[in-house]
Amino acid sequence: MKCILVATEGAEILFYWTDEEFEESLRLKFSPSENEGEELPALEDQLSTLMAPLIISSMTMLEKLSDTYTCFSTENDSCLYVLHLFGECLFIAISGDHTEGEGDLRQQLRVLKYLFEVHFGLVTVDGQLIRKELRPPDLEQRIQVWEHFQSLLWTYSRLREQEQCFAVEAVERLIHPQLCELCIEALEQHVIQAVNSSPARAGEEALHAFLVVHSKLLAFYSSHSASSLRPADLLALILLVQDLYPSESTAEDGNTQPSPRRSWNSQNIPLQPAWSPCSSGRARSSAATETDSFSLPEEYFTPAPSPGEQSSGSGSTIWLDGGTPPSDASLVQIAEDTLQTLIPGFPTAASPQRIFLDASVKETYCPMMPHTMYCLPLWPGINMVLLTKSPSTPLALVLYQLLDGFSLLEKKLKEGQEAGSSLRSHPLMGDLRQRMDKFVKNRRGQEIQSTWLEFKTKAFSRTEPGSSLELLQACGKVKRQLCTIYRLSFLTTAPGRGGPQLPQHLQDQVQTLMQEKLMDWKDFLLVKSRRNVTMVSYLEDFPGLVHFIYVDRTTGQMVAPSLSSSERTSSELGKGPLAAFVKTKVWSLIRLARRYLQKGYTTLLFQDGDFYCSYFLWFQNEMTLSPPPSCVKDSCCRSRQSPGVQTTDNRGACPFR
Repeated sequence: MKCILVATEGAEILFYWTDEEFEESLRLKFSPSENEGEELPALEDQLSTLMAPLIISSMTMLEKLSDTYTCFSTENDSCLYVLHLFGECLFIAISGDHTEGEGDLRQQLRVLKYLFEVHFGLVTVDGQLIRKELRPPDLEQRIQVWEHFQSLLWTYSRLREQEQCFAVEAVERLIHPQLCELCIEALEQHVIQAVNSSPARAGEEALHAFLVVHSKLLAFYSSHSASSLRPADLLALILLVQDLYPSESTAEDGNTQPSPRRSWNSQNIPLQPAWSPCSSGRARSSAATETDSFSLPEEYFTPAPSPGEQSSGSGSTIWLDGGTPPSDASLVQIAEDTLQTLIPGFPTAASPQRIFLDASVKETYCPMMPHTMYCLPLWPGINMVLLTKSPSTPLALVLYQLLDGFSLLEKKLKEGQEAGSSLRSHPLMGDLRQRMDKFVKNRRGQEIQSTWLEFKTKAFSRTEPGSSLELLQACGKVKRQLCTIYRLSFLTTAPGRGGPQLPQHLQDQVQTLMQEKLMDWKDFLLVKSRRNVTMVSYLEDFPGLVHFIYVDRTTGQMVAPSLSSSERTSSELGKGPLAAFVKTKVWSLIRLARRYLQKGYTTLLFQDGDFYCSYFLWFQNEMTLSPPPSCVKDSCCRSRQSPGVQTTDNRGACPFR
């Protein structure tokens, strides 16, 4: 039983996500008596009635005492409530099945806030504007927005329980150097350069392109003018891809509910799964049902490139390292049946999306820079993502710098710094005034000009300077006007709302070229994604090793042997109780290590039956020196957050990396 809720200070619901058990508990609580003949209130009204006392009491305590509760359990420990205030919005997570603790729920709230920032950018800075985005006046549009984020949360929960990369919040690479090199070359020549050299690109500039096989990164290429992409943003993009085109096998692994109530008339949100497993006309042998229970020797083969647009399919296989093709026909049949179960029908392309990612423009850091995301499916389970920027990108940098300046000024005013001469003489005010004058001069809107004039009158007047409260109000008005310009420039004109985008024929061109390049590799990639790293190569050096996960937080990447126990695909442990048992142990260790890391512990060793479990965290700089333990413990305890790329990790306060 679970619920996630976002509300305003006045208990207005901005977003909610519930599972069927929680909805059923609400029905029982609000169901009218048999004698009354009243209809059951809408789910949103039920949540508002249930949560209003909690929200109002929390905000009242914050206003009166400057402190409030952030976590509590109900009577008999039946439900766990976690609250977190982001700006003017209160995020609430409720769990009634005791499967998740406070840290898990709080992490999900941070991920939801992060997803809001990815979709709305700097609009999240202003409370009134983010309300308009999360709760549009039009009911149909509101349902579309809520269903989109509900679907993202379902997808995130499924991936977090089934994929190791989402469990530890790090990107997992598909390890095959030769194929990776081939894909990078193709992304450079046939995607990035092809788009940027096309006269039909309508001012859009291709920055990044990458290939994803299920949830694993195959290849990534950025143009020379692009800044690096953060691991957090890359993992968020993989989440968006998995939400658009869910991997059938991982969806079955989780045995989770489908995305709730998808809209049937949305142009930006997929209405239903983009494809369904294709039916096979022939009956499969009994050996095919046990495909993944066999531990076959590792043999890598490299198919020769196709001579033309279509692969002939004959004489194109070259076996490396002196290997020979398998002579056993049953093994060949097993491999073919494995591919048949992994390959559903062909997916359809989704509409481009406006997203906001961190970037550097002219060596200046700018968070939440607007990009356009094109998700081009090559085959089911294999997708290509293209990120472009529009000519209006420099405007985003200017708006961020102005908002950052006014936010710093607002902070100083709240801290009690006196207005008047001391404020006018501050170096920040001189630079901010110069930047804002230049910006307003180039804008034609009367509202921003009058708002800025009102602020200057109160901030720089020598005869009648405004008080700190008046300056705070004027500063808030200027920030709202800047956020409004940001919203009109990048959200109202998004591709899904009729804004500029790459022409369809150019999207089809790069999609077709990549399909031709990877035609001979697609079947291999689908199998490789489920058997990416095996334990065979490690057992000689580490006898008795059952499983490991190595995460490099400096790059945001991880390496781990494949771990799956579904009916369709499995790891070397097979798909019986042993695989499920080991998987449960690994996920339990991840949660336990997070709890101890939040307390400042960097080493964890314990015995669990016949298993020995360990967790190690160490820091390195250029000289590979470890920092003093106090540095690690202090940074962990100050943060009080779970480590990961989608939430603030614990390395920021420590000088070592």
